[in-house]
Amino acid sequence: MDAVAEPLSPAAPRSPGGPVAGLGALRLFVLLLALVLLTRFFMIVPAGERGVLLRFGAVQEQVLQEGLHLLLPLRDAFELMNVRVQTRSLRSEAASSDLQDVAIDLAVSWHLEPERVARVYQRLGDQRAIQATVIDPAIEDGLKAVVAGYRAEQLITERAAVKQQLAALLTGRLAAHDLGFDAVDLLQVDFSDRFRQAVEAKQVAEQDAKRAEFEAAKARRLADARVFLAEGEARAQQLLQAGLTPEVLERQAIEKWNGRLPLVIGHDGLTSLDLRSLLKADARLNKRR
Repeated sequence: MDAVAEPLSPAAPRSPGGPVAGLGALRLFVLLLALVLLTRFFMIVPAGERGVLLRFGAVQEQVLQEGLHLLLPLRDAFELMNVRVQTRSLRSEAASSDLQDVAIDLAVSWHLEPERVARVYQRLGDQRAIQATVIDPAIEDGLKAVVAGYRAEQLITERAAVKQQLAALLTGRLAAHDLGFDAVDLLQVDFSDRFRQAVEAKQVAEQDAKRAEFEAAKARRLADARVFLAEGEARAQQLLQAGLTPEVLERQAIEKWNGRLPLVIGHDGLTSLDLRSLLKADARLNKRR
């Protein structure tokens, strides 16, 4: 009896390079894991910052400078601190010496001393904590102390003095916490509506007073000018009268005589001037010449 031949089953497909591909993926995973673990041994401090070194959670005196640093995982950690100049802007309210409410927008520039970063972090914490516990309270309290020494109007007219006094006060308060002060700027000074209305009314009154003073001075100058002119005219009349002597009058009459004898109407009727006297006067005049 002939044996029946069984059909051949197709061979199972083999994945191309199966063991090789799996080995490559494993190697890539190991390499990435090694890189991750290796990076934990190093840290980079960017420019403008310093690193506070923590060893088992304790702050070390060593301050990590800019650049690459070697660390031991599980033992060392670090905290980055910005040592650039930083600006804190806020709006604060205070009362002047004449009890006027004043709202001031100001900006304060400060910085961390690079060599004291570890000490500051140990006592105050990170930069947010420094701003909340030192910077803002120092600005608020310092501004109130300075503004209280000035009248409301002086905060405008003596702005430079206010700024200088506030800068000196903030310098001392920040230095007590090992922080550096750079500058303070008074951006805006606002007063209450009632005070602004009072200032406007005062300015109007001062302008009216100055206008009235000017008008009074002008009237005095005009009066003085009239008196001066009147005195001049009176003096001229006095000099003129003093110079009109009989000889002068006689001379003027001779110079203006046209050779005719004028007729004079008097109580005795028509009479003529004495020609002889006129001739004598003319002779005297010529003799003087």
